[in-house]
Amino acid sequence: MRFRFILSETWTGLRRNVPMLLSVMLVTFISFLFIGASLLTQAQITRAKGDWYDKVEVVVWLCPDGTSQSANCSTGKAATTAQINDLQKVIQSELGDDVSEVTFMSKQEFYDNSFTKQYPNGQYQGRTLTAADMQDSLWLKLKNPEKYKVVSEVLSGREGVEEVVDQRQIFEPVFAVLNRATVATAALAAVMVLVAIMLTGTTIRMSAASRSEETEIMRLVGASNWTIRLPFVLEGVAAALLGSLLSCGALMLLVKVFVTDWLAKSITWLPFVTQSTVWAISPVLVAGAVLLSVIASTVALRRYLKA
Repeated sequence: MRFRFILSETWTGLRRNVPMLLSVMLVTFISFLFIGASLLTQAQITRAKGDWYDKVEVVVWLCPDGTSQSANCSTGKAATTAQINDLQKVIQSELGDDVSEVTFMSKQEFYDNSFTKQYPNGQYQGRTLTAADMQDSLWLKLKNPEKYKVVSEVLSGREGVEEVVDQRQIFEPVFAVLNRATVATAALAAVMVLVAIMLTGTTIRMSAASRSEETEIMRLVGASNWTIRLPFVLEGVAAALLGSLLSCGALMLLVKVFVTDWLAKSITWLPFVTQSTVWAISPVLVAGAVLLSVIASTVALRRYLKA
């Protein structure tokens, strides 16, 4: 009987306060849309890092024929076979625990397999380059990509080595931009959540004030604080629940239109977030919205629970 009464009071309150509850729902929708976007951005960064970091390698560029800015290549001659063999022995003896695979790539192999794929016909900055313009290199696959500095310290400065390059350096600026976007989105989401909490509390307080006579009668007939408070709390929960569900639906739509149907088809080499990612974060968004609504409503109703 009491449960039916609480539901009846909640339904009555929802009908009476439709404009205010719609405002709570919309603010919750916008707030948790930004929170969801922040989570998706971070998930995208994590997925891209996991995929790229497993594939990228450390490249040991060997001295080329001709001039070079490296002091190791002051002779102006390419690394000799003996120097290359010595480097491979050093890698095996000193970096055996960090390097899982070493591949020697000649000028011609690099030109055919990498350079011409990126620059068709060898056209680069207005010049036509050939295999003779390339340089030999060693490609190192690391067991732990985070150990790049150890590899660099061991190999840099050795005879025949012009430069040691970690391919991750290419992607770090991209990740930095995405991380800043995540921080900006999260900051805006935090502001919107604060607005949602304040608006929810104000709305529930106004709803309680408009029904002060009813709550006073309930108190006089012996109704408990929870019986009086629960209908108002449920009003806020209903609005927050609808708003969070709308934000989840909007995120699914955005991922489908802009990621699955557009970016994923245009940029095939990058792993993108999918609908399953949105499904994974949706329970967090819904639970967070409901929890914030309960807290805001409970705090806002304290003055109406005093005997």
